Amino acid sequence: MPGFELIDYREKTALVDIFNQGSIFFRHGFDKIRKHFHVKEFEKECEKYFKCKYCLLVSSGTAAIKIGLKSLGVKRGDQVITQAFNFIATIEAILDLGAIPKIVDIDDSLNMCPIDLKKKISKKTKVILPVHMLGFSANLKKIKLEAKKNKIRILEDNCEAIGGKYQKLFLGTACDIGIFSFDFGKIITTGEGGLILTNNKKLFNYCKEYHDHGHMNLKKYSRGNDKARMAGFNYRASEFQGAIGKVQLKKLNRLLVDHKKKYSKIYNILKNNFLIRKIHKDTVPNYDTFIFFTKNKFQRKKIIELLKINKIGTKNLPDAMRWHCSYFWKHCLPQSEIKASVQAKKKLETAIAIPINYKISTAKYIKIAKEILRV
Repeated sequence: MPGFELIDYREKTALVDIFNQGSIFFRHGFDKIRKHFHVKEFEKECEKYFKCKYCLLVSSGTAAIKIGLKSLGVKRGDQVITQAFNFIATIEAILDLGAIPKIVDIDDSLNMCPIDLKKKISKKTKVILPVHMLGFSANLKKIKLEAKKNKIRILEDNCEAIGGKYQKLFLGTACDIGIFSFDFGKIITTGEGGLILTNNKKLFNYCKEYHDHGHMNLKKYSRGNDKARMAGFNYRASEFQGAIGKVQLKKLNRLLVDHKKKYSKIYNILKNNFLIRKIHKDTVPNYDTFIFFTKNKFQRKKIIELLKINKIGTKNLPDAMRWHCSYFWKHCLPQSEIKASVQAKKKLETAIAIPINYKISTAKYIKIAKEILRV
């Protein structure tokens, strides 16, 4: 997820320009002493790029999940189904609403297993929350069928697969509502930040008002006399995030092309010797990470050592697995959900992740793949 690798004079210029154009850091108001509304401009550019009617920049991906769930009507006691391979922020957002996380197993794409999903749906299920982990789409076709059959809405957590696609739609725009993260480790970054995407105007209006203390931002009123129809909270993004986001978005195509090229080189070398992570039909990854499997513990250990010698970490598998597998979240999940995570943990313990970075050359990835074959 190399957005930070491409930070250069363009981002610096964008920040300096804020100071040169009135020093307005807030997304609203001060019209007479500013030249740009950077957050609003970034939102419009995201709507155009991702072919989505409505985009809303918020303070973080975690905030985006919480706001999105609220817009879908999640309340205390409701169940939200998500997957065992995940980031803990998804669980935190569910818990913060007083809702109940329900964990389902993962399939060979390491995303939500539709078979286990079918078993876990109940009358209490309010939202299904698939997470497109490390660049690859979940099996949205089957997940959407289950959701439609049971009249349940879907929130796509697409923090880690920005630019990936399902049936020609960008991930994050294929269901009721979707979210991105722009934190410092993502494919494009605003330092901290998140994006909410939807084609549903009612959901968008709810999110827009809730994230801004309930402000309706009605044109006929000044902000100080604005109306509200709900109690909100402050999850606003700053103009700094908007300005940097506009610069980073212009670099996304370059990163997607680079990812795919390097991923393909590794794949062609290792495909006949290892089980490779599954790509679901009708989906296109953003090729953020190359993941393969070996049940041979000695072999796995040697490969991980090789990657570290070459100064390439293993990302979530295994470097940060405790923060990305629900089996380890005993501090916030009941024993029933820890038990539901056991099979996913076993599968993840056979996986090795190779992050695709922009500043690591294609030649080095080829060399490392060949060294892995020798191991």
